[in-house]
Amino acid sequence: MNNIINAQTKVEMQPKINLLGLSKNEVSHSLNILGVEKKELSMRVQQLFSWIHVHGKKSFDEMTNLSKEFRDQLSNSFSIYRPQIIDKQISKDGTRKYLFKSENFGEFETVFIPEDDRGTLCISSQIGCTLNCSFCYTGTQKLVRNLESSEIVGQITAVKDDLSDWVLKKNNSSKRAISNVVVMGMGEPLYNFENIKKSLNIIMNNEGLSISKKKITLSTSGVVPNIHRVSSEIGCLLAISLHGTTDKIRDKLVPINKKWNIQELITTLKNYPNLSNSERITFEYVMLKDVNDSLDDAKRLVKLIKNIPAKINLIPFNPWPGSKYQTSEPATVEIFSNFIKKAGYSSPVRRPRGVDIMAACGQLKSNSVKIKSSQKKYLM
Repeated sequence: MNNIINAQTKVEMQPKINLLGLSKNEVSHSLNILGVEKKELSMRVQQLFSWIHVHGKKSFDEMTNLSKEFRDQLSNSFSIYRPQIIDKQISKDGTRKYLFKSENFGEFETVFIPEDDRGTLCISSQIGCTLNCSFCYTGTQKLVRNLESSEIVGQITAVKDDLSDWVLKKNNSSKRAISNVVVMGMGEPLYNFENIKKSLNIIMNNEGLSISKKKITLSTSGVVPNIHRVSSEIGCLLAISLHGTTDKIRDKLVPINKKWNIQELITTLKNYPNLSNSERITFEYVMLKDVNDSLDDAKRLVKLIKNIPAKINLIPFNPWPGSKYQTSEPATVEIFSNFIKKAGYSSPVRRPRGVDIMAACGQLKSNSVKIKSSQKKYLM
């Protein structure tokens, strides 16, 4: 009798498994452990995946095509927990910046950018960052930790809540608020590869959030060993934070260049799988006055990316407290852009969005700091 009581107590003390951020195979495994019969597993997984990712339900009680007994079982063993929005700012241009608080400690930011033909959500992969890029505000915050898959997927589901962006009826054809996702928020995604991989595969799943891989872009500062894995294991579009055309300049702007220099990076990109005009690499290039914005820089850039299907996004520098850089003059940016266009590459100049709420490119940061494992119990 005591053994049974002890076993029950042990089960009750175990934390509930969060189904948000689990792959279909992981959900199936968890249901199998719960005791769901093998012949029902596929159906149950599909039901749960639909309720969570298509309809946005946060409670098992709302899943009306499941029996009351099964819902109770699910509630006893699982949760559907999303990171909580603790602050929201709305820019005069409509951009929204969200500050999230995690169940597992730490705060991070996400940005929604509405446009006439799309709605783009810029999500974070880490709290803080290890790369210390000198022009980026996030780089002034030391890495706290990697985000879990539930926290990455949860950024989308929580913002969909805020935007009322869930499918309410079957065959609903209304326009989505969130049509595109860019992994360009806080952190270096390729230093959190497994969680990013799992999250993006859930986001792209046709029975889940169902956002096309061609509407998802992952941006990296150049973690060379993992770049090819983006194509083979995820399949979304790739962006490279280049920002410099010589090692001397890029070492200062993007210090990871000291580990994998420009030549190593470009060689890897020239061999990137499935490159075509429809699946081009995007090179991101922040325009810094008198640092990397000369005509000679433009000439070197075109020479570097020769024979790579690509477009170049020119990003006017967005100031932040304590930054030492200035934005290039509009005339300088125009000369730079025109040279690249004449060389046959698309070279749009990104229009700053959300500058008034510190939500523009390179402006994200939270107040979280890394803590010792021994201290975490006091924060729960």
